[in-house]
Amino acid sequence: MNAFTIRDLENLSGIKAHTLRIWEQRYAFLRPKRTDTNIRLYSNDELKTILNISLLNRYGYKVSHINRMTELEIKEKIRTLSHAQALQERVINELIQLMIDLQMDEFESRIDDYIYAHGIEKAINQLIFPFLERIGILWLTNNINPAQEHLVSNLIRQKLIVGIEETVSLVQVNKTVLLFLPEGEHHEIGLLYMYYLLKTRGIKVLYIGANTPLKDIEYVTRLKQPDYLYTHLTSVSGNFNFEKFAQSIASRLPASTIIVSGRLTKTLKSSIPAGIKLKTSLQEVMEYIASLQQ
Repeated sequence: MNAFTIRDLENLSGIKAHTLRIWEQRYAFLRPKRTDTNIRLYSNDELKTILNISLLNRYGYKVSHINRMTELEIKEKIRTLSHAQALQERVINELIQLMIDLQMDEFESRIDDYIYAHGIEKAINQLIFPFLERIGILWLTNNINPAQEHLVSNLIRQKLIVGIEETVSLVQVNKTVLLFLPEGEHHEIGLLYMYYLLKTRGIKVLYIGANTPLKDIEYVTRLKQPDYLYTHLTSVSGNFNFEKFAQSIASRLPASTIIVSGRLTKTLKSSIPAGIKLKTSLQEVMEYIASLQQ
């Protein structure tokens, strides 16, 4: 069983920690255990409850009213939500719950159903990527069992690879992007997502992959002369020093423009070389891709 902090619940549900504390005082659906240092720890069932309550609350139901519902009534109300965004959020919540319970057959079935109904691109943009954004913080804080992470990551990785293989762009852009992850970074899904986005827009991709030594990046760059280098940082090993990496790659490849995205870019406070550009949100990434098509 996982034990989630109040910050985990905040990141997964979108409900502020302050509000969760108020709900805990007023209603019966939250009864977290506490550590010796008085830190709240929430169970799998409490996380699922908060995901359901936050969804109903976001689409018009008062918490005081939800508190009087049975679990079955809550599920029935969620099924009646007809707003497109609500339906999307409902499936994402279901994926989180299925991941927690390791119901991988059902997890894959939800994704396959969405692909069948909406196509692979919408499934990636509307379902898979938002799901990864929601649970990414759990990977960073080690509040998810490694078995859960590996099973989910490998399944989504397979879906992304299928999407990449099936993509045929009707336009071709005369630019090449080298995709890599530095040594110590093994989380490949964000980079594969970038591969998919670039390929759908007719941009040529050189994909080196995860945990790549700098000397290999330098070798391919000098041989193939890509227009840009791109990496996505999710959760590198503890001894990874971004400032040192940035200085090293900038000095060895001074003519290259290196783009860096991912959750870790939001925590970087040190100065970086001029040739390295940070993209701290999906919107910035999409704007960057659009600029390559011009």
